[in-house]
Amino acid sequence: MIVEKVLKNPEDYNFNIDTLGKCSVKTPIHSDARFIDDDSRVLMSHDAKLLNQYIKDSVVPPSFESAGPRKKIFHDPAWSRAAICTCGGLCPGLNDVIKALVQILHFDYNLKNIYGIRYGYRGFIPEFGHSPILLTPEIVDDIHEQGGTILGSSRGQQSTEAIVDTLLRMNINMVFCVGGDGTLRAAHEMAEEIKARGQAISVVGIPKTIDNDLNFVGRTFGFETAVYEASRFISLAHNEAKGAVNGVGLVKLMGRDSGFIAAYTALANSLVNICLIPELPFTLEGENGLFKALERRFDMGKDHAVIVVAEGAGQDLIKDEEQDVDASGNILKKDVGIFLEDKIEAHFKKIEKECSVKYFDPSYAIRSIPAKGTDAILCYLLAVNAAHAAMAGKTNCVIGQMGSTFVHVPIALATKERQKLDKHSSIWKGVLDATRQNDYFYAK
Repeated sequence: MIVEKVLKNPEDYNFNIDTLGKCSVKTPIHSDARFIDDDSRVLMSHDAKLLNQYIKDSVVPPSFESAGPRKKIFHDPAWSRAAICTCGGLCPGLNDVIKALVQILHFDYNLKNIYGIRYGYRGFIPEFGHSPILLTPEIVDDIHEQGGTILGSSRGQQSTEAIVDTLLRMNINMVFCVGGDGTLRAAHEMAEEIKARGQAISVVGIPKTIDNDLNFVGRTFGFETAVYEASRFISLAHNEAKGAVNGVGLVKLMGRDSGFIAAYTALANSLVNICLIPELPFTLEGENGLFKALERRFDMGKDHAVIVVAEGAGQDLIKDEEQDVDASGNILKKDVGIFLEDKIEAHFKKIEKECSVKYFDPSYAIRSIPAKGTDAILCYLLAVNAAHAAMAGKTNCVIGQMGSTFVHVPIALATKERQKLDKHSSIWKGVLDATRQNDYFYAK
């Protein structure tokens, strides 16, 4: 995992944030605000033993630049024009982020020219013909009550050069890119192209990945809402499973490469009996396979089972001649839910034992709802700090959170590799305790 790699060799990783130049414009934010200095930093680790070792070895501990408002800013609000785009799949909270960005830029910085770019990065490409939307506080007033994004979204790589051409043509001097791994990689390329052209445009990312698989940004918005909503489907699957002899409620949740949603949902609703994630391979056949685990559970006198599987789990079991990719170049996962439904039913038919599988795939029902509770609050705080970063001339960075403090994270660091669920973590140990699935997979 990248965190362990950084802690072992912090000098090999760049935590510095690119800045467009000297901040010489007095901020219009009220003077009673708590301003942040650029030399304010947040340690990546607070492990005393590790910090003492860094000191002993004369190594500077890894740390992030603190986010927040600055007394002096780089961009003059009176001459500034901002662009906001939402990219990739839908996620609860996108409209909350858009609304917060517009409100902070408009009310705190008196910035009047804020444009919503339609359908992600496509909106910057003239050939698609998507006109930008002038965003005002009135337009975004109640959009947080809606799921999805009022700007639309899209996947797929677009020409970085063409995007920057449009920014220059529109006199945009700050861009907010709301998206996950692919979106942020494209934002990094955009920032590099802008730098190569000698232009002063801030590119700031707001991390959006319902899978929670970005490094160094803390919990991403939409994740908590997804767990709340997924928990409801667990209860439905449990009801269906209980309604049949040897019933199996099978729920597939998001998680292409990381099993965070599946694991957290299994903890949030302890009706789950088996949780399958991409980080831990499993088999179907054999003494320690899924079929035998279900048989053991039924032999213990249990009349049902609820299985949660992340979409990226068990891909090695699905034989297919071709591996398709989506518009963004992500490898499309085969449908492990339908695969397991068919295989489980076929197995119990083969051994002449009654079993009824009810399959739920609530992915679109989950990702298209509005953000709830503390998730909505997180959207607001991420957007606020993104606005402060852009106005201060920060670029090529994404907003992250270390504990209760928001920080600036270099995009290259956040996207270096995907964050995975640690099988030795307290979360996974909690899943094993709650499900008791090892009692089924491993005979005593």
